[in-house]
Amino acid sequence: MRPLSQWLPSVMHARVLRYLDEVVRRGSIRRAAEHLHVAPTAINRQILELEAELGAPLFDRINRRLHLTPLGEMVLAHVRQTLREHEALQARVAEIKGARRGMVTVATTSGLAGSLLPSLVHDFRQHHPGIVVRVADLPVAGIVAAVEQGDADLGLGYDLPEVAAFRVMASRDWSIGAVVAPGHPLATQPSTRLAECAGYPLILPAPSLSIRALVDDAFARQSVEVTSAVESTSVVLIQRLAAAGAGVALLNPLDVMDERARGAVVFVPLRDSDLRQQALRMVARARAPLSPAAELMAERIGTALDGLFR
Repeated sequence: MRPLSQWLPSVMHARVLRYLDEVVRRGSIRRAAEHLHVAPTAINRQILELEAELGAPLFDRINRRLHLTPLGEMVLAHVRQTLREHEALQARVAEIKGARRGMVTVATTSGLAGSLLPSLVHDFRQHHPGIVVRVADLPVAGIVAAVEQGDADLGLGYDLPEVAAFRVMASRDWSIGAVVAPGHPLATQPSTRLAECAGYPLILPAPSLSIRALVDDAFARQSVEVTSAVESTSVVLIQRLAAAGAGVALLNPLDVMDERARGAVVFVPLRDSDLRQQALRMVARARAPLSPAAELMAERIGTALDGLFR
């Protein structure tokens, strides 16, 4: 006799699973057949074939009634677990394909909430109007905590720490560049260097933002002393000051995608080899399956990042 674990996968698609479950629930093959609208002989034949395959009876037939044997009890428990998992899978597939309702929460930074997500969320809602989208604007530590504690389905941020409880759903590296007004002297250059940017008033992200550490590290490696004209945790403020000609901002192209599209600012790549890139990651809890709504959102964000990266 083959082990049950080897036998079940070969018949997981078979109707015998449903037949066996209904026979036990209804107490007889005749009642199960009436409920399933099939011939009693069809159910009886499937059960006999199953018993022959296992090499032992599933039922004791006592006084014309069916009673599960110990093997039958074991098989029934496994069958019902299989049926539950199958039904759950069907429900998830239906939700993903239909996406009629649901809710997804994305924890992200203020910069991404203002640059990448507006058009992305709008497009997502156009395709899935029944899904409620919640966006939480948080610092990096807040993003990590929200995902770890289950308050957010997805976390999206730069240089998120590697946490064992996370699985990375998507990851893209972005180069930092100089952001200036169209009339700025740097605007016509194909690329520039940090030392050259330091000759103008600098509009820098505040030290609490991950990008600032990368910029400070590169300046220190080059022994360039920097005095910022403005520092802010608001990427929107930094964008607008750069667009107004107040100085040179240091951001990545994703931070200013809309402003560049409108011609409000110019992004000038930096060619400093010691300036590290920003790692943008989308994460979820490693041991918790995503809801259908969250799976759809994760797919949409991943597709958007792939499109922007090309």
